[in-house]
Amino acid sequence: MSFDKKIDRHVSGGAGASGRVPPRCGAEWLVGVGFRCWLAGYDTGDIACWENGWNEYARALGAERARRAVTELACFVRAVRASASRKIAYSPFGCPGFCADECLAISLIAASQHHRCPAMRACALALTGSDHVDPVLETANAFADALHQADQRLSPDAVAALMAGRRRGGGNGLALS
Repeated sequence: MSFDKKIDRHVSGGAGASGRVPPRCGAEWLVGVGFRCWLAGYDTGDIACWENGWNEYARALGAERARRAVTELACFVRAVRASASRKIAYSPFGCPGFCADECLAISLIAASQHHRCPAMRACALALTGSDHVDPVLETANAFADALHQADQRLSPDAVAALMAGRRRGGGNGLALS
């Protein structure tokens, strides 16, 4: 099973949950949908994309706690875009699952919250396709801290899902541990 499917399964409630729409809550979901909305907003220039993301964060966290989280999310997405040597993929707003790049972003933030530095760097390298990931790591840490302070803790399984996919021979040969 690919790492993006494992995260989708984790977010949607575990094994046997295929075909179900992931719940519109939880830290992994917030990271994935926020990443999606901010990328779409930067790509299209349509403020509705950012409004969708803001509304989801405000609903989940309350307006006060959402402010810092969304500010750090925006910085993180800008750093990813600025460092990327390729186009970062994302799914449409209403899509029930997450694409591989969205899963890498989720894994990166989870690795930050769980102090898994080699995994963070590997996620950033895979996500951007670039060796210049220090700004991505700095902004990921700030975003992860903001989520933590808002009582949004990503599961260590979000990191493990990426590692399992890479160890099975998929991916680009990154060794995450």
